[in-house]
Parts: sequence; structure tokens; C-alpha cells
Amino acid sequence: MNAKTTSQPSSDASDRQLKLPPVDSRKVFASVSMKEEKPFDFLRTVFEGVIAGGTAGVVVETALYPIDTIKTRLQAVRGGGQIVLKGLYAGLGGNIAGVLPASALFVGVYEPTKQKLLRTFPENLSAVAHFLAGAIGGIAASLIRVPTEVVKQRMQTGQFASAPDAVRLIARKEGFKGLYAGYGSFLLRDLPFDAIQFCIYEQLRIGYKLAAKRDLNDPENAIIGAFAGALTGAVTTPLDVIKTRLMVQGSANQYKGIIDCVQTIVREEGPPALLKGIGPRVLWIGIGGSIFFSVLESTKRLLAERRPTAREDPKQD
Repeated sequence: MNAKTTSQPSSDASDRQLKLPPVDSRKVFASVSMKEEKPFDFLRTVFEGVIAGGTAGVVVETALYPIDTIKTRLQAVRGGGQIVLKGLYAGLGGNIAGVLPASALFVGVYEPTKQKLLRTFPENLSAVAHFLAGAIGGIAASLIRVPTEVVKQRMQTGQFASAPDAVRLIARKEGFKGLYAGYGSFLLRDLPFDAIQFCIYEQLRIGYKLAAKRDLNDPENAIIGAFAGALTGAVTTPLDVIKTRLMVQGSANQYKGIIDCVQTIVREEGPPALLKGIGPRVLWIGIGGSIFFSVLESTKRLLAERRPTAREDPKQD
């Protein structure tokens, strides 16, 4: 996920290594070095990250929204209740209104943070830089993601007919804090998710480039993105179940907090309930990761090709 695209000969640190003498086999896997690079263009990096992130987020959300709806309903139903398969696109419009700025903000924060950390950390700690950049991007995006997620999931479970109604009624009945219901559990899920997913994606991508000694094409980016998304989605499913239960409970206050939610679910439904919706979640995030990273890299490539100085200074990030 670099400010330049995969088609550029020096889109990130791994590209520069490919032009050097053979890589020392003793180096830590996927290590990168940016010590000799010129300072990156911060504003352009943010701008391109915002455009690419927003585009990728909207495409993924539109394509995979029905799977997300089924996953939410599976997690929200208690006991042996049945899920409803109607209205699988309920809340899509309102959700896109939140996904667009949230995805744009995430990548817009992630890209410059990642590049700054890669220049600060030792070259064999690039994974730590990617991990921290993902977490920081997640914190910034959560300010938009959480209200969007609350409204979306309330609509997916049939509580409201439209996004404006959902926002108005939630604010009136539960106050402004109602739009941030489950914020702690959201961070508990999304911070490790963002950090792990982007770290896996970046490290696999760098390692693949070093091994293949060439740039990655779009299908390869898609495959790596799918693997990173599916693996991360499976690992974080229990956190997602907890987040969903806390967000959809509304003013009923069935759970007093994260710990009480876990204890209640395990006591009343058994430990397997913490894995509810894992199938749709892994499918959704796996496919979503494939689409997101493929669209992201393609958009970044198109933006990089339009840079007026791209040919004059191919080494500049």
C-alpha cells in the first residue's frame, strides 16, 4: 500500500532493493530500507490515499453488502431464532455515505504514517511499522465508522426503515452517545483487524516482490489481499460478534459492557456462539480484501501516472 503504484519501478522500498545487488539471505524476511530516499510529498501522499481509499471502500461495500447483512443477522439473532433473507440491501445508501469518508480517511492517514514509520524504524522492523500504521489509521477512521456501523446494523436487523430516521430516532431516544454504541468493542475488533490485515498484506507483498524480482500485477495483489482479509476475518470473529451484540441492543441494555456481553453469550448460548457468522464473515472479508486491495493499487497506479513529475523523478515517493 504505497503512495506510488505497483506498476512504477520504485513504488516502495522493496522496489529499490530489487535494483541493488542480490539480497542478503540473512536479512529478515520482507525487510525494507528507506534511509536514502528523498522526503516524500506529504500532501500528495494524503491526497492519493484519500482518493484511492474512498474508491476502494465504495466498490467493496456495494458489491458485498448482502453478505454483510446476512452475517449481521446471524450474529444478532439469539438462541434458535431464524434469520430473514429479505431486504439484504437495507441501509446501503446510508452506509456508503459513511464508508466513503471513513475509507478515505483511513488510507489518507495510513499512507503517510506508514512511510514516516518506515523511515524511522530499523529496516528489519517494517512489519511493526505496517502494524502501527494500520492501528493509527483505524483510530482515525473509527470516528466515522462507528456511527455508520450503528445505523447500518440497526437497519439490517429491521429496526429502522431509512438512515435519516435511524439517526434521528437513535439520537432522540439514546442521545448522541447512542450513535457510538459499542465504540469500545468496535475498537477492540477493528484496531487489531486493521493492524493485522494491512501488516499481513504489506509483508506478503514485499516478500513476493523480493522473491519474484518484479512488480506485482492486479490479480496477484487481489490474491494476497484475499488471503490477508480471510485470515484476519476468521481470527477476529469473536470480537465482531461482541461488537454486533452491543451495537444492536439499543436502549434495551441487555449487556452492561464487553465482559458482561461475553459472559452472557457463553452462559446462555455456549462458546460456539462467539463464532456465529464466521462463514459469511470470512467469505465477505476475503472477497472484500481481494477487491479492496486490487482497486486500491489500481487507483494509486492511475493517480501516479497522472503525476506531472512522475517521469522526471521516478524515485520520489
